[in-house]
Amino acid sequence: MPDAAPPPTDRILDAAERLFYARGVQAVGVDEVVTAAGVATKTLYAHFGSKDGLVAAYLRRRDRRWLAWLEDRAGQAAPGRARLLAVFDALGEWFAEPGFNGCAFINVAGELHDDAVARAVARDHKRALRALVADLAGRAGAGGHADGLMLLVEGAIVSAHVEGDRQAGERARAAAETLIGPP
Repeated sequence: MPDAAPPPTDRILDAAERLFYARGVQAVGVDEVVTAAGVATKTLYAHFGSKDGLVAAYLRRRDRRWLAWLEDRAGQAAPGRARLLAVFDALGEWFAEPGFNGCAFINVAGELHDDAVARAVARDHKRALRALVADLAGRAGAGGHADGLMLLVEGAIVSAHVEGDRQAGERARAAAETLIGPP
């Protein structure tokens, strides 16, 4: 028996994520999303209310998925210092992926600087990422360096995206090791 097609909501979010992440929210219209998702425009509006609602849902889902991915990657390392530094290794892997286009949250916050909802979702993501880094830093005995480590994470992401620097994760890891000191 063939697998059932994903529900329309998932198809819409999958299409929106591919298109928005690759080209930007403003460059992609609702018609393009519904065509890619194989649904009617009415279906998109029934599930999300508007393009703004779709953007917020896309960001919230990406937030959950991305943070779960990062936690999983870090969790594969030994507890403590190795787990904290694994964050930078994971970033390096992400930067090397085909289609890497920076941080979706930074991208959307820059594109939609007047959209309070999109900016709030982006801000919530950054707060959750900061909390994850702070937790890992605390468990590694480097809690006092959590803010600096977060800046290294963000700086690596921006350098990889803006400059095309695929080694930004490695350099940020080396800087993190210097910041937190020897084991």
